[in-house]
Amino acid sequence: MRQAWTVIHRWAGLFMAAFLVFSGLTGAVISWDHELDDWINPELMHARTEGRPLPALELVRRVEQRHPQVRASFFPLQPEPGDSFSVFVTPRVDPATGRLFEPGFNQVFLDPATGDELGRREWGAVWPVTKENVVSFLYRLHYTLHLPEFLGIDRWGIWLLGVVAVVWTLDCFVGFYLTLPARRRAARRRDDDVGGDAVPPSGKGWWARWSPAWKVRWGSGSTKLNFDLHRAVSLWTWALLFIVAFTAFSLNLYREVFFPLMSKVSQVTPTPFDQRRPADRHRPITPTVTWQQVIDIGRAEGLRRGFDPLGALSYSDRYGIYQARYFKPEDDHGVGGAGPTRLFIDGLTGEVLGQKVPWTGTAADIFVQAQFPLHSGRILGLPGRILISVMGVVVALLSITGVVIWWRKRTARMAALAREASRRAPAGPVLAK
Repeated sequence: MRQAWTVIHRWAGLFMAAFLVFSGLTGAVISWDHELDDWINPELMHARTEGRPLPALELVRRVEQRHPQVRASFFPLQPEPGDSFSVFVTPRVDPATGRLFEPGFNQVFLDPATGDELGRREWGAVWPVTKENVVSFLYRLHYTLHLPEFLGIDRWGIWLLGVVAVVWTLDCFVGFYLTLPARRRAARRRDDDVGGDAVPPSGKGWWARWSPAWKVRWGSGSTKLNFDLHRAVSLWTWALLFIVAFTAFSLNLYREVFFPLMSKVSQVTPTPFDQRRPADRHRPITPTVTWQQVIDIGRAEGLRRGFDPLGALSYSDRYGIYQARYFKPEDDHGVGGAGPTRLFIDGLTGEVLGQKVPWTGTAADIFVQAQFPLHSGRILGLPGRILISVMGVVVALLSITGVVIWWRKRTARMAALAREASRRAPAGPVLAK
């Protein structure tokens, strides 16, 4: 049985290796996406003029007036002091083709005091990778691989990495099992294969046989060092590896697997997004409710429900739903990274469809809400983000050392087979002198 699990672990690791190296290293970087973006692109992120900001809707109007092929999809109601005013936009339908315009940008930056445009960019663009979009390129690469739309579906990369995350989650348990002490004969054979320590004498207890798995032999050669790094590092970080793997699955396959599964085993409160099917990407839902009406509804409802001040608005044209987001200044990530309180408003009728208040609801609701904060480390604030950055490097290290273990064992087996074939080959004819 142990040999079968070893084979499963080996091939699961080879299947995942390249994906986990990319995801691990990009995850280590994007834990600091906002800070890196501010540092790399100060001309976009910072206001140029001091003074009182223009009203948010006036700034949005100017964007849509300058670029009639797009409509605003997300913007704050008040920029933070010294920051530019950022408006995310989505393309409208080109009446000549019946398909979406391709404006070449989805984010516009304005000087909040004057309304002057500071610049624009395609957040998450695949190509070309420029100074303006390099951070967002890495962010989307982390969970989509930038796989293109095919057969009208643009989620192939998300689904693929979701499958990888499922395999990774299950393989966490397989890998842990393989570190446990085996029967002595099997253990000796396994250690011989990888250059491990001799199995402790029969008088030693179970922990004495397992404790070497937690240690790294730094001065015992590259083969043993590589194997020890793979085994010991995975043991010391096992709980975090499992959390990152499981939350990667839950986030990438949320609508397809995670939410339906949670709904069957526990009571989960669906959001309006969970209750609607998205419209075709080239047939977006045009709202009849205006931004000003959403502000009026959002402020009245927020006051009645005791929410924080209304801080930002967004509209999803594939679902026809506005979101009014409530947060105090500089607290848009919410408590524990769970995001701000949200109110959902129908884009066609103005009806309030529901609310989402972080860390409230059933136990299942809170578990669902915890997935992104756990995956990003924001649940622990700054220490959590540092930890997740370190774990990104660890994931890449474990993937690379696993491939090296496989390659060295394969090379050794091929060499042994070649020697055996040479030994069994018939001798050639003896030539007369």
